[in-house]
Amino acid sequence: MADAYFENQRLADLYDEMNLPERPDLDLYLQMAEKFETDTVIDLGCGTGALACKLAAQEVDVIGVDPAAASLAVAKRKTYADKVNWFHGTIDTLPDAQADLVTMTGNVAQVFVTDEEWMATLIACKKQLRPGGRLMFEVRNPAKEAWKNWTQEETFEELDIPSIGKVETWTDLLSIQLPLVTFRHTFRFHQDDKILTSESTLRFRSKHEVLRSLEKSGLDVEDILDAPDRRGLEYIFIARKPSLND
Repeated sequence: MADAYFENQRLADLYDEMNLPERPDLDLYLQMAEKFETDTVIDLGCGTGALACKLAAQEVDVIGVDPAAASLAVAKRKTYADKVNWFHGTIDTLPDAQADLVTMTGNVAQVFVTDEEWMATLIACKKQLRPGGRLMFEVRNPAKEAWKNWTQEETFEELDIPSIGKVETWTDLLSIQLPLVTFRHTFRFHQDDKILTSESTLRFRSKHEVLRSLEKSGLDVEDILDAPDRRGLEYIFIARKPSLND
């Protein structure tokens, strides 16, 4: 089940507004999609559709997959949304697509907190790829201990969004039981003084752990890149499904 941040319609609308208009974290995915000459992309955990719609603008056939109906409702309002095939569900329930590329941006790869969930996801991604197709995703570097800054003092913001009004938002760290970190987002809407919260747990895997899981799933690691917008803080993995000629 998706977190409230993505499943609650009011929070999904807010999330999208807070992440507009710039998304420099998506630039490398767009560049790689062009470099690999991809025809079909599955954007797993597509959320409110930022990457999916940008890919559609490049005339790529895109399947946006997400378990959160509220996020998909936001995505479907975007420019180029009519050119994306939206799928409410998970990749293991997606009909066979034979994609050239599967992507997981943001924290998507870290929401699979157990080894079993993560391996099942990798195997499902591999199944959806054509021979020679690629999986591309990012994970936070656990050595940087990003969670140390997830406090109300460090994260508090007061935003004034034309379509929503003034909103106070902050994050509280709830639990550190490495490799799992649990935190809570809080949102106070000035319009009606409503307070909404959303709790999340992320799995922080080391580079070695990710490499080992990719190899176990049968995917060949092609490259590990430094996230260009967060150098040293995140890794971007590119893995390839073996082709018949390998």
